[in-house]
Amino acid sequence: MPPSSKSADGLARTAMLATTIRRKNIKKGLAFSVMIVGSTGLGKSTFINTLCESPVFPKKDCGSPEKAALEKTVAITPVTVEMEEDGIKLSLTIVDTPGFGDNINNEGNFLDILHYIERQYDDILAEESRIKRNPKFYDNRVHALLYFIAPTGHSLRELDIEFMRRLGARANIIPVIAKADSMNPTELAAFKRRVMEDIAYYKIPIYNFPYDDEEDDDETIEENNELRALLPFSVVGSEDEVVLNGRRMRCRQYPWGLVEVDNSRHCDFSKLRYMLLSSHLQDLKEITHDFLYEQYRTEKLSKEGEDEDDELVDEDDRTEHRRQQELAGAEVAAQ
Repeated sequence: MPPSSKSADGLARTAMLATTIRRKNIKKGLAFSVMIVGSTGLGKSTFINTLCESPVFPKKDCGSPEKAALEKTVAITPVTVEMEEDGIKLSLTIVDTPGFGDNINNEGNFLDILHYIERQYDDILAEESRIKRNPKFYDNRVHALLYFIAPTGHSLRELDIEFMRRLGARANIIPVIAKADSMNPTELAAFKRRVMEDIAYYKIPIYNFPYDDEEDDDETIEENNELRALLPFSVVGSEDEVVLNGRRMRCRQYPWGLVEVDNSRHCDFSKLRYMLLSSHLQDLKEITHDFLYEQYRTEKLSKEGEDEDDELVDEDDRTEHRRQQELAGAEVAAQ
């Protein structure tokens, strides 16, 4: 058989294998994890319930006034919801972070969230190091981190800048303007522009819908450019439904009218949801594994190697010190 025929057969077998694996994954379902981070009062729980179309997190009690002055810690809360998107089973894990940003010094909040993300990477690293893999092992890595920005209309706060700069190397950060209906369209557009200027100025790494001009098709490039132009996504959450002209819709009601959650002319919620749970789900997972996790893995193994080298040097120093003491003792005995 000519070499070209062998090559063609090999490619055909590879394509068939990839198709078989894809079908099995679709039948088995996909696992995806999203972390939600932002200060209290930005509507994160309502957003989660709207995203999942079910009451994942009940409305929170405001708490007692006596506890208001106490130092708060981040209560990292993962909840898994079984869903179906485009005919594909989806096991969606939502990681909520109530308590973030509620203190004067939020250094501990940053570390709590960073350590949670890195623990998931450590679990993968430990599983990869096993001689016999666990077939039931569940990958809990955070594939997307939605960071909620307060709708101040000015610019990013120091808290926002520091958090996204620190966590950008560990997660796909997607900035989101919360409660976008608190601004009119002109104010919202200006605020979006200021936020992206700050992100560029402070060199904050975010998920900006990357593409390759040479490898990706025109449709993918166009879609990614459209989504990139929406950053940061403006969202409005609501669990309330109304029926208008025979159409049931989720919205927020005001004396002057309705803000429809799923209307792309009112906010970016529908496009954000479709991007997260359908069009870019696989890309977010691949970047998490191929880039973010590999970067963490390299750093961790390199550090462990350096620590081992330092231990060997310290042991050599101790051995040499003992030898010098023994020689000194022998000289004293000889005298």
